[in-house]
Amino acid sequence: MQRTLTKQQKEERALPGATREQIREVMTAVGQPAYRAEQVAQWVYRHGASDYAQMTNLPLALRQLLAEQLPLRRLQTVRAQRSSDGTVKYLFALPDGERVEAVFLPYEDRTSVCISTQVGCAAGCRFCATAQMGFTRNLTAGEIVDEVLSIQQMENQRISHVVYMGMGEPLWNLQQVVKSILLLNKEVGISQRHITVSTVGVVPAIYELAQHRLQITLAISLHAPDDELRARIMPVGRKWKVHELVAAAKHYTEVTGRKVTFEYLLLRGVNDEPQHAHALAKLVTGLICNVNLIPFNQVETPDGFTRPEPERVARFRRILEEAGIAVTQRVEKGHDISAACGQLKLETARARA
Repeated sequence: MQRTLTKQQKEERALPGATREQIREVMTAVGQPAYRAEQVAQWVYRHGASDYAQMTNLPLALRQLLAEQLPLRRLQTVRAQRSSDGTVKYLFALPDGERVEAVFLPYEDRTSVCISTQVGCAAGCRFCATAQMGFTRNLTAGEIVDEVLSIQQMENQRISHVVYMGMGEPLWNLQQVVKSILLLNKEVGISQRHITVSTVGVVPAIYELAQHRLQITLAISLHAPDDELRARIMPVGRKWKVHELVAAAKHYTEVTGRKVTFEYLLLRGVNDEPQHAHALAKLVTGLICNVNLIPFNQVETPDGFTRPEPERVARFRRILEEAGIAVTQRVEKGHDISAACGQLKLETARARA
């Protein structure tokens, strides 16, 4: 007789989210051959099945049993906004009714998605729309993976790159984030080298992430070259100093062999002056890294931050390059559809209110 599962056991085995090993354990427990686990994993992670009724190569009785033993719950699309440049921003409803955002980003050489890891965020960055919501809860690995699966289905295109840069701080949900990366790699088929995890700079978790020795790119939101300025625009700067962050980045590179990206959001008249560029160049010289410049995506913030003109961005970049720093500049998309993280959820919530 099959034992009744606890609520926690059901959550751990929910699909998407269960690993192939977990699916295999269920099959063994109900007297089914191991290859049935491969079939289920293929249906969910490669074909995006949303119901066991779609798994027609499984016996009907097994499908009915698995609906209890391996709950299959998919995200619901609440709203989608399409940009003239092909970008699509999705607002998804989670099984408990909470909502998160994810973005489809098509480029000439790849199809990328930017996904969330938490409902809201506790980091409190002064320039971020998500920060205005506060923190509600972490996403499960399955919910994180389902953002990718859902967009892949909606757009009818295979996703090649994933960026953990949506709502929330990934390293404050490290266990589920690592599990989701392994699922995206092993089950969905996305190379780890095509996955980027962005953090506000949670120093202890950077050291912990390094021990997993994943072949992903770590992107650290620096946004200022000194402690005083960084703490003013990013509250986490009061907890972890810039030199601690640089040391953690160096350790991550040494352990994983992967280059680190320092993200630098340019705010007009705040952190985009020549002295900031010179200080930043001095800070990262000697590290195996690159600096990714991100002109501020205009959103309403308490501090009234504004976007720098192109000539100010070019000046900042030129100073870094003349100092021998590898510099990239984000290809910006979706300005006409509230593309900054958190905007769509805020707009939708206000409309409902």
